[in-house]
Amino acid sequence: MFKKNASLQLRWGILLLLAGLGVCYMTPQKMREIEKIEHFASYIPFIWFCFYFMGVLLMGGGIKKIYRHFKHPDHLDTAENNMQTKDNG
Repeated sequence: MFKKNASLQLRWGILLLLAGLGVCYMTPQKMREIEKIEHFASYIPFIWFCFYFMGVLLMGGGIKKIYRHFKHPDHLDTAENNMQTKDNG
């Protein structure tokens, strides 16, 4: 159970990291499209900041999950052993 959850968390972390990279990669192209809309012309710096901030948050969350997965790989085995000893005892 715990190993399955850890695998899911690792996959989720990788997806978050890739989503953040995608946001940062696509921001310049999307900004060109947004600049064509006259209503948003005065808000361009704020929109630019929001896109990159969202990308950084996504990447940070993904990196955090990946880091936790590889920093403590043995905590899964000890948690599983603890559950087995409770069942036996």
